[in-house]
Amino acid sequence: MDFMQMLQSAGEKVVAYLPQLVGAVIVLLIGLFVIKKITKLVEKLLVKGKVDATLKPFLVSLTSGILKLLLVISVLGMLGVAMTSFIAILGAASLAIGLAFQGTLSNFAGGVLLLTLRPFKVGDFITATGYTGTVEAIHILNTVLITLDNQVISIPNGALSNTSIVNVNAKPTRRVDLNFGVGYEQDIDKVKKILTDICNTHPLVLKDPAPFIKLIEHGDSAVVFVVRAWANTANYWDVYFDLLETVKKRFDEEGVSIPYPQMDVHMDK
Repeated sequence: MDFMQMLQSAGEKVVAYLPQLVGAVIVLLIGLFVIKKITKLVEKLLVKGKVDATLKPFLVSLTSGILKLLLVISVLGMLGVAMTSFIAILGAASLAIGLAFQGTLSNFAGGVLLLTLRPFKVGDFITATGYTGTVEAIHILNTVLITLDNQVISIPNGALSNTSIVNVNAKPTRRVDLNFGVGYEQDIDKVKKILTDICNTHPLVLKDPAPFIKLIEHGDSAVVFVVRAWANTANYWDVYFDLLETVKKRFDEEGVSIPYPQMDVHMDK
């Protein structure tokens, strides 16, 4: 077969195959458009149905991924690719991709685990993998935190599902623990009464459990009192900072000294 015959044969094949190719491209473009609309519709339905905000990003991403996979299979079928061969190729490719992307698969499994066990949800304030912040979103592969200074931290779900997580918002109440040191010459009953009065009169300190105030230590330079007051989780920091400020003001008003660290040095003649 000479070159002209090969060229003519190729041209005939292209012409014969062109309708299938054009049809497949059209189906692909229309399919992507429809998938985009369906994904938005699913997102609206989840919002309307008041589905937990933690699950929304995951369900939307999962829906989009499944629909796109089905679209690719349909387009390949239109192009004449045998599904049995495609499935075999897909299986081999999946194995190769799985080996190449072990970290990605680990993150996906971690995302499923986090959404199943629910150690935290969107809006919770957590500490994990050395980062602290508010959970903004839980995606298929990663979780997004917003730090107190408004930085965006993206943590892989694989690492997050295999580490210790501190969830500040898990319980409705928290205990505020503070230590206050006063001079050894002070009346400890008076100091205890002042601290008790401050806790009992603060509007955000819970009455049940009652505040715990005890002398806890004879320090090197001061007598140390521990104050343990309970507050609603949302009010934790307000109570923490209010108690610190109020105690300093009351100690000043009552003449209670807060000693600096000091050391007595004796010179041997």
